Amino acid sequence: MMTTAEAAQHIHDALVAAMSGDIDQAAHHVATLGTDSDASRMYNVVTTFAEAGHRALLHMYGDKAPKPGTDEMWAILQLKPGALEANSAQAWATRFLVAHCNGDPDAAKAQFETALVAGPEVFVGGVCCLVADVAGLANTALRESEAQGG
Repeated sequence: MMTTAEAAQHIHDALVAAMSGDIDQAAHHVATLGTDSDASRMYNVVTTFAEAGHRALLHMYGDKAPKPGTDEMWAILQLKPGALEANSAQAWATRFLVAHCNGDPDAAKAQFETALVAGPEVFVGGVCCLVADVAGLANTALRESEAQGG
């Protein structure tokens, strides 16, 4: 199994590639992580991606973001009811990210285990959707920061 430092580099490289639109390179890094990781390591991998998404959301929402220790929380708003259920991999990625952002490790772990049991289509597809979603959030946060002169 690769070292923690090697895994961290692949996580970084996957996110950078996804943010730049290089889907093949992002997929290569995610595949390398997946083939060289056990379930515990993959949980840490997806949690790391989710944390990057959480930080991007916090940057974008600033003081309007849900506050830890309050009854405020991140939620999923579907503009077209049922659309999320039509894509189980995207549904998993969204639910995992929201659980992580809400600081709910039990819900995040349950989502992770559900994807593992659901099989490769949901698990691999879900991780790919998570990376793509986080890259989109990070790009949006970066554009907003640049627009504000930061």
